[in-house]
Parts: sequence; C-alpha cells; structure tokens
Amino acid sequence: MTFNSPTEKHHYVNTMFARIAHRYDTMNRIMTGGQDRRWRKLLIQQAQLPPQGKLLDIATGTGDIAFEALRQHPHLEQVVGADFTLPMLREAKRRGGEAMRLPVSSPPRVTLPLSWSGADTLHLPFADNTFDAVASGFLMRNVTSVPLALAEQRRVCKPGGRVLILEIPRPADTWFGRLFRLYFHRVVPFIGGLISGQRDAYAYLPASAEVFLRPNELKAEMEKTGLREVSYTMLMFGTVALHVGVK
Repeated sequence: MTFNSPTEKHHYVNTMFARIAHRYDTMNRIMTGGQDRRWRKLLIQQAQLPPQGKLLDIATGTGDIAFEALRQHPHLEQVVGADFTLPMLREAKRRGGEAMRLPVSSPPRVTLPLSWSGADTLHLPFADNTFDAVASGFLMRNVTSVPLALAEQRRVCKPGGRVLILEIPRPADTWFGRLFRLYFHRVVPFIGGLISGQRDAYAYLPASAEVFLRPNELKAEMEKTGLREVSYTMLMFGTVALHVGVK
C-alpha cells in the first residue's frame, strides 16, 4: 500500500484505527496468540522505571502499556497514555473506568496517576525532559517520519531515561519469514475482516511491515537521533522486535 503524501498516510492511519478501535484488543490477542501481553510486560521491565517515575505511552491505543506499567509499578507518579486517534482513547478511558470499579462494600481505591492525551508523536505537547521512559507499541510503522518521531520521543525523555519501541519489522528473508508473510498477508486480513468488518485495515498492517525498517536499521536511526546503548530483542521467532535506547 502506497500513499501520495505524508498527509494522505496520516489521514488514512488515523481513520483506519478509528474504524477498528472497538475490536482492536480482540484482534491483537488472536493475531499474536495472546503473546502481545507478554511483550508489553517485557517492555515495562526493560523501561527500568524508578520509584515515583513518569511514563509516556505514545500511540497508547486502548492503553495496554499504560495499564501494564501501573500493574508492575503501582506507585508511579505519572502515566500518560497519548494517541492521535480519539476513538482509541475512548476505548482506553472505558477500560480504565472498568478497572476502577469496585463493589459498594469495598474500600475506596486511590486515584490512579493515569491521564489521557490526544497527541501526535511528531508534535508531542510535553516539555523537554519530562518522562523517565517513553514507550510505544506498534507505532513506528505508521508514522510519516521515523527520525522526527524519534527526535520528539527523545526530547521529552529525561537524561538517563529510556525510549522503548515494540514493533513488527520488515520480515526477514528466511523460511520462517516467508511463512510469517503468508500468515500476515493472507490469514490476518481474513480474520480481521470477519471480526472487525474492516478487511482493508488488516491488509494495511502487513503491508506497512513490508516497507518498514529492519531491526538493525531502526537501531541505527535511534543512534542517529542521539540515543545511546541501543539494543533490541527479537520475539516470536524473530517477527517482533523490542528496541531500547538511553538518552
């Protein structure tokens, strides 16, 4: 899938995710066999958040990374879930509201240090050096400028803090890579169409991986932005990558 301009891609991605927001979680669990939860758990572990730390989950979707951060670190000072697709944020808020519901007889729960922001990773509305970690899950294939997105994520990260990227890179030219392509291009759009009614959205997802960076190429882009100690871990037989860099 190709776009005539960055603006066209920006608009398509925004409206596409808006259309699948109501089935996003269900499809994630099906596509990954539930492994996406384990990946987000690992991401938060590698964030090395300090006590009373601050986390930005950019392209939060329905809030999975933000919620995982609070599960692992209930005493964080601030967790911000940000996304430019507002229907996704509404789903995240709904899930956050359900997490706060308790029986009448239960003691009141302390308010979670969790907030939501309509924000684009190319123009983050946060001050320099705000967060101890800036994390994203399956964002970078969808941006119109990887260098600008990385520069903004680094800008709002504190010195010594971490930028973490969970993403599906371009499949490797191996037998398993070819098998994954078959699954991603044929099976995922079929199932996605049945569950969400939006087959074109789930055809876009594998197409976006085909034109994205290899893991070592994304590592190089992170280093060009000024991040150091950049490393990555390959997951799910090399089809998913978790990159970590230090500001």
